[in-house]
Amino acid sequence: MNFFEHQEAARRTSKRLVLLFAMAVIGIVIAVDFGVMVALGVLSKSPGQITGALFLSTIVTLAVIGISSMVRMAGLRGGGGKVAVELGATPVAEDTTDFQYRRLRNVIEEIAIASGVPVPQIYVLEEEAAINAFASGWAPTDAAITVTRGALDHLNRDELQGVIAHEFSHVLNGDMRLNIRLIGILFGILVLGIIGRKVLLNVRGGRNSKSGGPILAVALVLLIVGYVGLFFGRLIKAGLSRQREYLADASAVQFTRQTTGIAGALKKVGGLVDGSKLVSPEAEEASHMFFGDGIGYSALFATHPPLVRRIQALEPGFDSDALDRLAAQWAQSPPDGAEEDRALGFDGGSGYLPPAHAELPIRATAVIAQVGAPQENDYQRASAIGERIPDALQAASRSLDQAIPLVFALLLDPDAGVRAQQEASILQRHDDKTLAAASALSAQVANLHPMLRLPLAALVFPVLRRRPRPELDVFIGTVDALVKADGQVSLFEYCLGCMLHRQLTESLDPSANWSAGRRKLPDAQKEIALLLGVMAHYGQDSPAEAQRAYAAGMNTVLPEASLGYAPPGEGVGALDKAWPVLDALDPMGKSVLIEGLVAAVSLDGKVTVSESELLRTVCAVLHCPLPPMLERG
Repeated sequence: MNFFEHQEAARRTSKRLVLLFAMAVIGIVIAVDFGVMVALGVLSKSPGQITGALFLSTIVTLAVIGISSMVRMAGLRGGGGKVAVELGATPVAEDTTDFQYRRLRNVIEEIAIASGVPVPQIYVLEEEAAINAFASGWAPTDAAITVTRGALDHLNRDELQGVIAHEFSHVLNGDMRLNIRLIGILFGILVLGIIGRKVLLNVRGGRNSKSGGPILAVALVLLIVGYVGLFFGRLIKAGLSRQREYLADASAVQFTRQTTGIAGALKKVGGLVDGSKLVSPEAEEASHMFFGDGIGYSALFATHPPLVRRIQALEPGFDSDALDRLAAQWAQSPPDGAEEDRALGFDGGSGYLPPAHAELPIRATAVIAQVGAPQENDYQRASAIGERIPDALQAASRSLDQAIPLVFALLLDPDAGVRAQQEASILQRHDDKTLAAASALSAQVANLHPMLRLPLAALVFPVLRRRPRPELDVFIGTVDALVKADGQVSLFEYCLGCMLHRQLTESLDPSANWSAGRRKLPDAQKEIALLLGVMAHYGQDSPAEAQRAYAAGMNTVLPEASLGYAPPGEGVGALDKAWPVLDALDPMGKSVLIEGLVAAVSLDGKVTVSESELLRTVCAVLHCPLPPMLERG
């Protein structure tokens, strides 16, 4: 199953969830109405009074469930970080010097670059000795990755990579949004039980037990119905969660350099006393989100497959006896992840970057397979990218004071006249200190391999996201001014500006951003023609070649369409008008569109760095993340 099939499956699962929730709510309403009818019948009320009461109880029950669910989800509008903080997690600073935090951040940054998604927020559950982790958020732009202290202490780097890669698969496959919806829905059902319990306690403690009889009866019904509803809610949660964990494990194996990493992490979960069970009282609500079983439910309520089965899916010869032997060994001497790294002589190298001006051969099918599904090669390339970015620039990308100047440095023009205009724009909106920092960094940026520029900007995103909205508005305005200073927009300038604007905008309102679209390809003909025209124009050396490239793309995407090639009059900036329509395409439509884009840009079988950056930007805007280096096939 590829990325687009996963997205389609996630949409079907969401529909299934809505249906199951509706059925549960209907059952709860019927049970509450029955309880009210019995209570009023005992009091010998007239049929008319009973009918009116039933109508009122139905409305009130629906309102309580619906409003409670919406309030709970509204409380999570802050995105993935909100969920992490509610569970007691603390953020990991971008410029941390703590060894274990630094190791965690390096792993997450490498996987984010390899996946083609923004670097997520990073949190640690310091009070949790168990090995566990989870991804939370509405979309990749507001995602948060949280790990426990136990994971930091006991997992070596390969095992940590496996766990983080597992969580990234949830980010890429649309599981996070579904997880937040599950939290809200189950809370709405549970509220009935909470109300019933509180009413029971208050009525029992009151003095007028006679007048409180009917209220007591209704409260008892609410208590029973609420927890019965929660029972079925947990069944729903468990059923939707288990299969996704197998898929995430498989994705992690495909992604990481060491295929034994995630298996090793699972063995430590099973062999250590603390396992994966969390102590936080909030853990139950988020149990379906964890890497390992955080609650200890079994059978029907289990949100994860049995541990041994997960290991056997990765290592078919493994058995429970081996897990018992590991448990006995670790009872005497628990594993130390950092010490294991030193013993293994960990070396993150082995990556490759092509020459700066190389034209690389690619195949459309190979590129499509990369979307949302990074493989071992992508991780190795991301490692190479990280190694090639100078330490000083990496430090600047994580600094609150230097992150913004670093972005400006990426956009400063070598032409003295253009640069003077850009510097004036910076001074107009910022201060002398910002300009001086940007100028100082520009010399280092100028020597960067072209393939390192967008990944470096990706490292800046977590720091920018922490800035207040007014400051971000000023920043985006400055970026636009720097891009337009020379009266024309290069591919790199457009890509950087577009990605920053999109990521920051979405992060400001996480719950309102992307969800799987429903628009069909024929409904977006003009926008598709515009996009293919831009790709053909910038991907070919002559108008005739651009015409052929455009035709190749259109024959792939809309073979029956009659829209001819027209060079973009506004340059690459013309794409801004097309994004809302194209992003609303359904997952399989996006798959065909990207295949057509690759066909257009690689008519000659090759792609330059700037062309690959444009293709990655298009994919990012369409929420189809693409790794930094295209697969040759």
